Amino acid sequence: MNDISKFLTKDQSKSPINITKVIHVPADDVWDIISEQSNLEKCHPFCKENPTIKWPGVNARDEIHYLNGWIFERTFVRWIDKVGYDLFIGRNKGKRSFVSWRIKPINTHSCSLSISVYMYKLDYIPTIFRWIPHVVYVRPLLKKYLLSVIGGFEYYLQTGKSVSHNQFGVHPWFSGKNS
Repeated sequence: MNDISKFLTKDQSKSPINITKVIHVPADDVWDIISEQSNLEKCHPFCKENPTIKWPGVNARDEIHYLNGWIFERTFVRWIDKVGYDLFIGRNKGKRSFVSWRIKPINTHSCSLSISVYMYKLDYIPTIFRWIPHVVYVRPLLKKYLLSVIGGFEYYLQTGKSVSHNQFGVHPWFSGKNS
């Protein structure tokens, strides 16, 4: 594990679900948009609204209002200029997952963008059976979600146009019921 271990609690899985994508845009441009206030309104295909409570930096806070009506809060615990940030996300007063965003320059015109999610554990399922829903259901759907999120940022960065709702397909967790 890397230097994020100090942020993980006993409630988070120690093995993340990670998606990395090469984006043919300079790393500084990617940083400019991922660090912009309310950026999810332009780039996130399942986001209806992204109101800010405090921005930017450590202790920044915002909300994601999903198309399905859920509202998740994000609390930023580390902010590394031009590299990325770490945050906790979840419902108000609910369990939270730890999420790490990272940008790595490849050359002057390209970089990779990674999102790693350390899910909270499914405590209501006996330990010996937890891996079944995780492998069969949670991991594939979370990967699909993360691919759509990174795809939204890539689309916005390359076209300058905001993504439309469900642009890369509907998602059973985050799309609206009538999507």
